[in-house]
Amino acid sequence: MLKRLYIKDLVNKFDEEIEIQGYVDNIRNLQWVQFLILRDKTGKVQVTVEKSEEKNRELVETINNLTLESTVKIIGKVVKNEKVKLNGMEIIPTSIIVTSKSEEELPINYKDKDSVLIDTRLDYRVLDLRNEYNVNIFRIQSKFVEAMREFLYQNDFIEIHTPKLIGTASESGSEVFEVKYFDRLAYLAQSPQFYKQMAMSSGFDRIFEVGPVFRAENSNTNRHTTEFTGFDLEFSFINSVEDVMDLEEELLKYALQKVKDSYEDLIRDEYHQEILIPEGKIPRIKLEDLYKELENRYGYKISDDAKLDLTTEAEKLSYKFSMEVYNSEFLFVTDYPKDKRAFYHMRKNDIPQGYDLIWRGVEITTGAQREHRYKELKEQAQEKGLDKDVQFYLEFFKYGCPPHGGFGLGIDRLTMLLLGLPSLKEAMFIFRGPNRLNP
Repeated sequence: MLKRLYIKDLVNKFDEEIEIQGYVDNIRNLQWVQFLILRDKTGKVQVTVEKSEEKNRELVETINNLTLESTVKIIGKVVKNEKVKLNGMEIIPTSIIVTSKSEEELPINYKDKDSVLIDTRLDYRVLDLRNEYNVNIFRIQSKFVEAMREFLYQNDFIEIHTPKLIGTASESGSEVFEVKYFDRLAYLAQSPQFYKQMAMSSGFDRIFEVGPVFRAENSNTNRHTTEFTGFDLEFSFINSVEDVMDLEEELLKYALQKVKDSYEDLIRDEYHQEILIPEGKIPRIKLEDLYKELENRYGYKISDDAKLDLTTEAEKLSYKFSMEVYNSEFLFVTDYPKDKRAFYHMRKNDIPQGYDLIWRGVEITTGAQREHRYKELKEQAQEKGLDKDVQFYLEFFKYGCPPHGGFGLGIDRLTMLLLGLPSLKEAMFIFRGPNRLNP
């Protein structure tokens, strides 16, 4: 019995009988010959059938009844043919078996991604994803995630999987989705934050998780979504928030280098982006100082109240500032006021020990050293009126918990920025937003 081969491997099988399977990408039915272009995830190959040969009668009839995007299994011989523009080879088939037939005319021309609007493409995402440009987005994304996982495994982290159904809605400042849970309400988790810290108190020391994150925010920008894939980690026995920033810096440098090693040419040629690995330490600046720089350099003036957080416009300008001053696409912004940070961030001189990481003018991370001391954590929860809602969480810290910290990255946003895509809709396998729950 023949073993299925990928098209990329045919170059090693000349004059051998092989089996391949894939999609019918194109059909040319001429007077004396039929050409079928077969596509799998590794490439395309030409299948040639001479109509005049009696032995090919059944093959000719099969191709006559084929439709584009049907799937087929082909058994035949691979032969060299320099006249064939597609890789200088062709398959002379002895058998063509239709494994599924495309029943209707395609509703969109998926090969030309610019022929229809993105929302129409998303309606027919099953076809849209057949476009090689889109397929490659997820190959690159997969390599990015693989590399980050690899780095953490090499540094003694373990991967855990935490609940996405939670009993309290007070996990952060964002809205949460309510879910009917038998005789009461539950909520979809906005992050694994509470459980990451539970793992620290449990003595897991170093953990990470890749999983879904839900945000019930009615926001329709190009970088927001109601469900995304988060890459979160937490680790213990740190000395300060500097340790957290240092680890994220090492993680991103490692992952970007791995992506560059595998896909540098593709990313440059197809997406017109260069992968710049940070050299030396990623620059760090206090929020207050950043606003002073933006005003002095670019005349960016906003109210003092607005300066309590980083505005979208300030994020964009911070990229310009960071490139001009540090020649860095990345910028750590620290020392946010406590009103704008979560209650579980440790404070030093009443300043939360956390940061945002900005990449190419967009925030990709909020990280921090966490408050691990029960008394201080309870007081900070009471200050924000949350102590009763997060009582189960506070219990994690009653029996000793090491100093720890961590951060979270959005895989989809990372992909969007890495490839210079216009919105998250392009960077997600299936997009979810306020107005989209299908497909």
